[in-house]
Amino acid sequence: MPFTIKGATIKESPVFVKTYDFTKWLLEHTIKFPKSQRFVMAKRIEKAILNFYDLLLLAVKQTDKKEVLQKASFELERVKHYLRLCKDLGIFSIKQYEYSSKAIVEIGNLLGGWLKKV
Repeated sequence: MPFTIKGATIKESPVFVKTYDFTKWLLEHTIKFPKSQRFVMAKRIEKAILNFYDLLLLAVKQTDKKEVLQKASFELERVKHYLRLCKDLGIFSIKQYEYSSKAIVEIGNLLGGWLKKV
């Protein structure tokens, strides 16, 4: 039986759909980082976004979701700051940074809505 959030399966839940799509996009870009940053920034970004996704999945199973969602919020904040650093270091183009910033804001809004409900 699939996990559900307020009657919607994870595959249908906007926060999971947006996070999955953004994670896929981000991982496809971090593998193209310059060799000098692949084991520094790429690894940190990958770890933070995957931790974020893991915490969302964990929150579905938890009775007390608030603490898990707050940890997820921190991971998303880490991703946001790492992406800004990538832009400032010239690893991300302005266009890539704009896309990622919009995705982070959208995911953050969905996460905030979920947090308010709990």
